[in-house]
Amino acid sequence: MIQDFMNGGASVEETLELWASGIRAAKKRILPLFTQKRVAASACAFLDVLIGNEPRKTGWMRAEAAGDPGPWRQQALLGRGQWDADVLRDVVRDHVVEHLGTEDGVLVIDETGFLKKGQASCGVGRQYTGSVGKITNCQIGVFGAYVSERGHAFIDRALYLPKDWTSKPERMKR
Repeated sequence: MIQDFMNGGASVEETLELWASGIRAAKKRILPLFTQKRVAASACAFLDVLIGNEPRKTGWMRAEAAGDPGPWRQQALLGRGQWDADVLRDVVRDHVVEHLGTEDGVLVIDETGFLKKGQASCGVGRQYTGSVGKITNCQIGVFGAYVSERGHAFIDRALYLPKDWTSKPERMKR
C-alpha cells in the first residue's frame, strides 16, 4: 500500500488509512516518554492538532481543537512536563531512518529566522536572517532534515544563541 501511495495509485480510503495507521504508530512510539497517562494523552492530542487543518495554531486554538477548556494542559506539556525532548528526537530519527532510509539519503542543515518584537525570548537579537534578507530582531532556529528518494523529514533542531546571549551569564540564566 505504501508503494501504491507513493506512485499515486492508492485510493482515498487507502491513503487515509495509511495516514491514520502512521499516526497511531507514532503515538505508540512516543507513549513511553511520559510517566503519566494523562500527560501522554495530552501529547497525543497535541500531535493530532499539529497535523490538523487549522492554519494558525495558537495555544487557545490548539486547546479548542483538542477539546480542552483552555491552553493549560498543552502549556504544561510543553513548559513544565517531565519528558526528554532529545529522547523524542531520537524516536523520530529512528522512525525516519526506518521508513525513509536509503543508501544515498542525505542530511540537510538549514537555518530559519523567526521575527520577534521584544527581547525576552531566548536567543532573540538583531541578527541576519535569510527569511527577510536583512539584519532584524529575530531568533534563529537550525534544523536538520533527512532526505532520500522515499521522502524527507525533520530529525533535529537547535536554537542559535548569539554572542550577546552567551556572553551574559545573567541573561542565559533567565
